[in-house]
Parts: sequence; C-alpha cells; structure tokens
Amino acid sequence: MKTAFIGLGVMGYPMAGYLSVRGHDVVVFNRSADKADRWLEQHAGRSAATPADAADGADIVFCCVGNDDDVRQVTLGDDGALRTMAPGSILVDHTTASATLARDLYAAAAERQVGFLDAPLSGGQAGAENGQLTIMVGGDAGVFERARPVLESYAKAITLIGPVGSGQLAKMVNQICIAGLLQGLSEGLHFALRAGLDVEKVIGAISKGAAQSWQMDHRWHTMVRGQFEFGFATDWMRKDLGIALEEARSNGARLELTELVDRYYAEVQAMGGNRWDTSSVIARLEKPATAGDG
Repeated sequence: MKTAFIGLGVMGYPMAGYLSVRGHDVVVFNRSADKADRWLEQHAGRSAATPADAADGADIVFCCVGNDDDVRQVTLGDDGALRTMAPGSILVDHTTASATLARDLYAAAAERQVGFLDAPLSGGQAGAENGQLTIMVGGDAGVFERARPVLESYAKAITLIGPVGSGQLAKMVNQICIAGLLQGLSEGLHFALRAGLDVEKVIGAISKGAAQSWQMDHRWHTMVRGQFEFGFATDWMRKDLGIALEEARSNGARLELTELVDRYYAEVQAMGGNRWDTSSVIARLEKPATAGDG
C-alpha cells in the first residue's frame, strides 16, 4: 500500500515505523520537520512539506494529531490532506477527537469519493511502540475491511464498533472507565498508606480478586512512590474527559464521577502535574512533598 502518516508524536512516530517495517510505502508529515528527519534516519520512506503533499497518491492516509482543530487543519485546511486525496482512497483519523468532527470529516471525504474511518487508539505509548494497540473504529464496513490489513501493522485488536463517530464514542467510554478506576485505586492506596498497611502485601492479595486491573498491576508501586512519568499525560486526559463530558451534555448521560475526577485532574495540573501520567490523581491525596518530581 502507498500510505501517508500525518503526525509523528509519541503515538504516530512508532506507528508510522511499523507501516514501513511491514513493507508499505510511507510518506510522513510532521509540523516539526526535525522529527520527520529523525524518523527517516530510522525508517524507509520519505517526508513531505505539507499534509496535501504527503497524501498525494496515497491509498490510505493516517492522521494522529492533538485535537479537533489540529485534525481540521491537516485534513481540511488550505494544505490539508483531502485536497489531494484521490477517489477510492481512505482517510483514517487516529486522533482522540469529537464524534461531531468524525461526522464532518466523513461528509467532507464523501464529497471527494474518499472513504473515512474514525479510529481512536487505546494502549498508550507502550502499545504504539510494541505494535500492540487496540483500535475502536467507526465507519462503513466495506471501507473498514479494506483498511484492516494495514491497521494490523501496529494493532493487536481492531473492532468496527458501528457507523462513523462510533469509534470516538467508544474511546470516550474507555476514558470514562479509566478515570473512575484510577480514582478508586488512588483512594485505596491512599487509605492503605494512612492505615499503616504493608501495601505490597495488600496489593498481592487483592490483585488476585475482583479488584484487579491493568492499572493496579502496572502502576500501584509507582503511585505510592510519587513517580508519574509513565505515559498518558494529565493534560491529555483532561482533553479527553472534556470531549466525553461535552458529548454527555448532548446525549443526556449522567457522568457524575467523571465530572468529579476531571476536577481532581485540574487540581493535579495546579500542582504542576500537567505532564504527569494519569496515575498522578493520587498526588492530590498525599502531601505535596510526595507528589513526585515529574
């Protein structure tokens, strides 16, 4: 496949690398050209000066940038990818963005006879680097089946959730669940510490039962040490929760705990934890001196 990858952040950089390793023809674009140059030092491919240049002649164009405005710029802007995409090609947006944006892009792509999939990711930086991402997809089944073999270059699980926008809505569910889980884990660890328990023994016991989770298995030891340099940043979680809360205001969902945890993450930001990972929600429960040096 001739592919283009727009956005070489912590996720896009290794994902584009896997496309190259799997034998696809890859053209990359990144707003900071030095990162594209660094990618080319490690992988076969070439870089382009604009998203439109990258997309020209591509069978599939992948996008993984920051937010709705970024996606609009690199796809619908004066130098956006859709300006040069050919009929029959496919645009895949991996950005965690709004379902409204997904529907807008679907309509804009359809006018050009281009397929579109909203395909947000779960698995974080480690999942991207190991080619083990989970992808939640919204779009037409035929377009999905054409894109799936290429998505398998960097994913372990790819699910078509439903029509366009469904991928983004599923990602909102993912973030809602993670936020609540991390708050519960934080309070449990905080309680154990204040109660004078041997936290390692407690986790060893309860992680064999119903309280077990990925976050417990991988983050409890760094959380109690106040170490928060292990992945998805608080700033990005607040962006994602904001999208979910906005969607809830439209569909009538009651996200009472999510609203509360979002406020707690705002407190973490006020402590200087913008770039701390999401497990840092425990920091506000402990003394500032134990909040880590992240």
